[in-house]
Amino acid sequence: MREFSVPALVEVPDSANLTDAPFDRAAAEPGRIVIRRRGADGAWAAVTAGEFAAEVTALAKGLVAAGVEPGDRVALMSRTRYEWTLVDYAVWAVGGVSVPIYETSSAEQVKWIIGDSGAKAVVAETAEHAATIAEVRDALPGLAHVWGIDAGGLDELTAAGADVPDAEIDKRRRVPVAADVATLVYTSGTTGRPKGCELTHGNLVLTARNAIQGALSEVTVDGSSTLLFLPLAHVFARLIQVATIEGGIVLGHSDIKALLPDLDSFKPTFLLAVPRVFEKVYSGAEQKAIAGGKGKIFAAAADTAIAYSKALSAGGPDLKLKLKHKVFDVLVYGKLRAAVGGRVQYAVSGGAALGDRLGHFFRGVGITILEGYGLTETTAPISVNRPSALRIGTVGQPIPGVSVRIAEDGEVLAKGVNILRGYWNNDTATKEAVEDGWFHTGDLGELDADGYLKITGRKKEILVTAAGKNVAPAPLEDRLRACPLISQALVVGDGRKFISALITLDEEALVPWKAQHGKPAAMTVEQLRTDPDVIAEIDRAVAEANKAVSHAEAIKKYEILGVDFTEEAGHMTPSLKVRRHVVIKDFAREIDALYS
Repeated sequence: MREFSVPALVEVPDSANLTDAPFDRAAAEPGRIVIRRRGADGAWAAVTAGEFAAEVTALAKGLVAAGVEPGDRVALMSRTRYEWTLVDYAVWAVGGVSVPIYETSSAEQVKWIIGDSGAKAVVAETAEHAATIAEVRDALPGLAHVWGIDAGGLDELTAAGADVPDAEIDKRRRVPVAADVATLVYTSGTTGRPKGCELTHGNLVLTARNAIQGALSEVTVDGSSTLLFLPLAHVFARLIQVATIEGGIVLGHSDIKALLPDLDSFKPTFLLAVPRVFEKVYSGAEQKAIAGGKGKIFAAAADTAIAYSKALSAGGPDLKLKLKHKVFDVLVYGKLRAAVGGRVQYAVSGGAALGDRLGHFFRGVGITILEGYGLTETTAPISVNRPSALRIGTVGQPIPGVSVRIAEDGEVLAKGVNILRGYWNNDTATKEAVEDGWFHTGDLGELDADGYLKITGRKKEILVTAAGKNVAPAPLEDRLRACPLISQALVVGDGRKFISALITLDEEALVPWKAQHGKPAAMTVEQLRTDPDVIAEIDRAVAEANKAVSHAEAIKKYEILGVDFTEEAGHMTPSLKVRRHVVIKDFAREIDALYS
């Protein structure tokens, strides 16, 4: 059993809560810019600390007028936008508990989260979201209010609270203490029905402060800014939101659809994303280069970036490599940096494994990806790489205030400032997950002598072949997804004679690929899945993936599916994780065919 701990750098009093930072900053530095939001003219408008605190107060008064009491749950169903942050802090300012819901959630999922949490009110972004809630409202007798953001509901709330005195909000916001629940964040449901994770004010404040003042202190320097585009319903983005408010980092909001123009105009200094975003950036740049007849230049630039990054970790690049890197910086790397605004030096990656190749590529380009690891139950981060303590291929060392232990069976355990208080209305699950303060992650990992953690697979997802060979699917799946044509991959073989895989094709990547290979533009995924040239590409990807494992663990057969895994079909979570049990059930016939 190996264990590694990093002492906390920041402590807070027992009375601390999430509203301290925005209101204290408003009192001390009212003119400091803390947020930039899209104005009606499309330009980024500055929001000062004083203005943000005033808006939070005005909305909080409306919640008081509507009857929201300390401890009441208020759900929020919206994409990532300024109003999310505003509502979050207004709910906390009245002593309430915010309950995020993904904007893409189905009526059944919405009913479960609102019903299980006992939410008294919901803030819904669009008319469509309000309609989804209306669909299940008869089954939710405790739901008293639904306010629509686009329908002017927040303005109505603000107007309704005009007569509530400021002193009432000042009193209410001091009611919650560090040990009290601030938010119920529901798990993604990859292994069953979503569970509500009770994250306290202390969890969020301490994790955020120890992350920005310790683990990410080189990233969150004076003048830092970030543009959030991941769903704020996900704990990863939520923690970064809190960290920016706690640290006085300038925050902006965007989404995937508007991301590229927003990056160009906002010009953040750091980003956070899931590996799929980085895979898309790499594949998109590669396909664009090939389509423009510059495929060989891009390939050479990619190899040089990777070699340069590896050399940085081994004493530094020699003169020849430096010169090659300088040439490609002008031809390729500078354009990639410009595509994300031109100022991004760091990106924090979480949610799934990034892969060594992508990590070295982006570092060589000039954007260091700091891969981290954590779960909803750990308030996002357990560990993260630092710019000055970077080991690509690992998820870094524990953040300050956190200990990591590897159990006898290889499971990763965590303990510290970030561990949830428990699961809402589910003492049984809490007792199963937390033992003597140690949270059982369900992931398998290795911890080296310097405290760098490497995740090797999921404890419940380990495949055991008919011959008794244990196989972790994640490393194979990660390597397969590195192929530009592959969207998703699911490795199977539990109880079978050998390992196989289900593979889906990336429709976006297929568009330029068809043009480059003389295929009709009208060819569908269903037609391409049996195309010899596509099969040859997938064969190469499978062979490359198999290099990472022994012969007994290698993929022997695969099936290219005619459809992709999507959230709408129930195959993906909103945070882009594959729901393995659902895919295996829905594609049972295809899996059986691989072994017939």
